[in-house]
Amino acid sequence: MKQTLLPILVVLAAILSLVLFPNLKGNETMNETSADNPVVLLETTMGNITIELDMQNAPISSENFLAYVDDGYFVDTTFHRVIPNFMIQGGGITADMRDKPSKLPAIQNEANNGLTNDRGTLAMARTGDPHSATSQFFINHADNAFLNFTSESMQGWGYAVFGKVTDGMDVIDAMAKVATGDKGGHQNVPDETITITGASRQ
Repeated sequence: MKQTLLPILVVLAAILSLVLFPNLKGNETMNETSADNPVVLLETTMGNITIELDMQNAPISSENFLAYVDDGYFVDTTFHRVIPNFMIQGGGITADMRDKPSKLPAIQNEANNGLTNDRGTLAMARTGDPHSATSQFFINHADNAFLNFTSESMQGWGYAVFGKVTDGMDVIDAMAKVATGDKGGHQNVPDETITITGASRQ
């Protein structure tokens, strides 16, 4: 199933919901770097990206991501959706724009963990179903407050942040500058394929 961010009307509803019903928990930041936070290296055809996961605040999403890393699943998948000043999405589509099969089930959305979609953070991509995330993730290229949790409703769940880029934002910035177009039923696809060539715990 194609995983993407919400259609524009739902996004606008989310923005309105954010204004009318602010997150009462308040914004939290990721834990300080510690031995308890797993670190993952993503190797790509445009450079390396180091990611720190937040195991305390986002255990479900972090364990899910690590399962795909340990299985070697991310290798030969692409960053198939690039929108500058918004986000870079990948983790489930191959260079021929096919979904890469996975045996892992969808996970519970934990966007109500207080973490926010700030520049450089990782969050789970999903369909319109709030609890449909599997392998695909995105890296926020800007502060995207309208993607944050506001309520446990279809429009309010938001997108679960579970990590942050600790090294390699220059690579993300370079990705955001690539030319894109339509391909294989997808929009905003890089004209030159950006492939994940390796993913490993550090």
